[in-house]
Amino acid sequence: MNDKALGYDTDDEIEASRAPLLDHLIELRMRLIICVASIAVAFGVCFAFVKPIFLFLVRPFTVAEGLKAMEDAGGKHGSFDLLLALVGLKSVPASAMAGITLQATAPLEQFFTNIKLSAFGAIILAFPIIAWQLYRFVAPGLYKKERNAFLPFLVASPVLFLIGASLVYYIMLPFVLWFSLSQQIVGDGVKVVLQTRVSEYLTLVTTLLLAFGLSFQLPVVLSLGGLAGLIDSKMLRTGRRYAIVAVFVLAAIVTPPDPISQITLAVPLCLLYEVSIWCVWLIERRRKREDEEAGLTD
Repeated sequence: MNDKALGYDTDDEIEASRAPLLDHLIELRMRLIICVASIAVAFGVCFAFVKPIFLFLVRPFTVAEGLKAMEDAGGKHGSFDLLLALVGLKSVPASAMAGITLQATAPLEQFFTNIKLSAFGAIILAFPIIAWQLYRFVAPGLYKKERNAFLPFLVASPVLFLIGASLVYYIMLPFVLWFSLSQQIVGDGVKVVLQTRVSEYLTLVTTLLLAFGLSFQLPVVLSLGGLAGLIDSKMLRTGRRYAIVAVFVLAAIVTPPDPISQITLAVPLCLLYEVSIWCVWLIERRRKREDEEAGLTD
């Protein structure tokens, strides 16, 4: 007995399932085209303004030079002033920030550095558009309640990324570079001077910015896991000690090999882990209240 005799029209079922699939693929292609176009436009904008962007990223190095000048001044700028400047609570005097020199050891090194910098800036600049296209693609498959719950994460994600990047730019980078400048040796016929390559400096900056920005997405990731029912607040509390160890291991991997840099990343991540527990607990509490209200309604 064939499928039609049993009441099944196989060809019609295949066509019915194929049409929605093709619609989704067409929509996905459109979303990808928009994302690629936004990155291309952002790349052009960043490449046109690559010099101011590069000078902006080099500023922590000039601040580090100012910190070194404050350290050398000694009496004029005490140890307490230096400590406040190191943690970003005191501005470095403009008179102390001398010019710095970065080395380009290959003919096209600066050009390729500009390309990499433009690509890095393009991804950051186009991220809101990419995130919105991703949301628009998955939104039709979500309930209205789920869409409303998902939207705050689209706002929280770039905000947390900016907080992490700001921590790198205003505190960690000046400290790391000041520490590097402090290792120079001048005297007794010996001169060891820090001469940083342009590409190496940019790699350091972009790596730290991405590492901190992505690490600060921890509350978003864990909250989404709680929203999906993959984790709960009890699980996070139980695994707190393991999470702290994992955070310090991650900090040791992605930061320069000095304890201050590692602590600068690890401590905020531990605090964000606690915030994540609180967020997941709120999600569970709201879900329980909604279930109770639905039970009363039924």
